[in-house]
Amino acid sequence: MATIKDVAAAAGVSVATVSRVVNNGPKVSAKNRELVKKVMLELGYRPNANARALVTQTNPTLGLVFSELTDPFFATLAGGVEKITRNHNIQLLISNGLVSAETEKQAIETLLEQRCQALVVHAKALSNQTLIDYANAIPAMVLINRFIPEIAHRCVWLDNQAGGEAAARHLLSLGHRNIACISSNYDIEDPRLRLEGVKSILAESNTPLAEHAIATAEPNEIGGEIAAQNLLARGLDLSAVIVYNDAMASGVISVLCDNGYRVPEDISVIGFDDVLLSRYLRPKLTTMRYPIEMMAMEAAEMSLALANDENVADLHKYVPTLVKRDSVAPPRTNQT
Repeated sequence: MATIKDVAAAAGVSVATVSRVVNNGPKVSAKNRELVKKVMLELGYRPNANARALVTQTNPTLGLVFSELTDPFFATLAGGVEKITRNHNIQLLISNGLVSAETEKQAIETLLEQRCQALVVHAKALSNQTLIDYANAIPAMVLINRFIPEIAHRCVWLDNQAGGEAAARHLLSLGHRNIACISSNYDIEDPRLRLEGVKSILAESNTPLAEHAIATAEPNEIGGEIAAQNLLARGLDLSAVIVYNDAMASGVISVLCDNGYRVPEDISVIGFDDVLLSRYLRPKLTTMRYPIEMMAMEAAEMSLALANDENVADLHKYVPTLVKRDSVAPPRTNQT
């Protein structure tokens, strides 16, 4: 990675001149300013904008990277962060990562260029090593909904496997044995861990989850519809479905009802997240609560504390909890 000295040498100017250009300082000719900017671009030099913000304190900001602007889950996440920034009189800047490694990296870089004081990052596509490198370069960066052992004290995360286990246990306790799963097709750890949790509990009860009882699609309402249609097309004898998130669950319930199934009398449905939508579905959705607002508030507080060189706790793990509503009931008949 190019340094400020490399830029100065290539441009034939002093390090002080490069520094003035970086910080929009005076006493630099237009010719030299353009030359330095050109060399910075050619060498791929990126000033440590986060460090500059911590020194200058000119425009205190917290940057938030998340995945999807229209998803109610991420709206809740952003709302939690915004509560903290408002309490601290800090400006909040948001950049969308779109579950793409390239876009997530661009989102982080964009916020750094805006001289954010601190960063809360929800990144699912970037590798562990890339995020470790960012964390080492950005002292006030905190990851949310991601656990990386090497930077565990900078992670606020949910035990997704425990959530899958709890959902499966609840259905088994009611007598369900013919259980299917609808999951996200995103290549990220959350769906894998939730599915692993479901599989482990069902295997322990001698009712292993068959591969043909698993359907995947995009983690939204339309994806839920598509996955439910695919399950029904397989002619499975189902009494319950565990769904990746509440948005997908709403699509699942719609398709079941359109095909003459009653929820929960014929097929029970359990979601994940406990977003606002789950309270207003009919029937009201039984789901695993993901305390994302609480987690987001903690992540924001942590990030601001790190920006001020304050100590933070070592472990920030959360566990999903079951919210019982109306979409789950015991199966109509005993199952084998």
